[in-house]
Amino acid sequence: MSYRRRRRDTGQVALEYLGFIPVLLIVGMAGIQIGAVAYAAEQAGTAARAGARAASLRQDAQQACAGAVSGALTVRCGESGGGGDSVTVTATVKIPKIVWDFGDATKSATMPLDH
Repeated sequence: MSYRRRRRDTGQVALEYLGFIPVLLIVGMAGIQIGAVAYAAEQAGTAARAGARAASLRQDAQQACAGAVSGALTVRCGESGGGGDSVTVTATVKIPKIVWDFGDATKSATMPLDH
């Protein structure tokens, strides 16, 4: 009798695994999306620092921002006077949408002007 019962339950584990696969996919995609958010924020910080460095040397901040970000991401930079002896550059990077849309990552950097 136990042999007959084990044979009947053989396919149950496979069905349970099939039911769990969507949960694993959602968790995996959420992990990838969180990584994309962190990567975009890191790239925005790098672009802001590069733009501020260029602006402090009286070079093109926009070009420096664009050159500091990897090719797959889009960046916008804005420059403002940080007050007298400094310059502030704000970089905005579009966060890649994998599952959800999180908008933009924005970072600012201030550097002293080179006299």
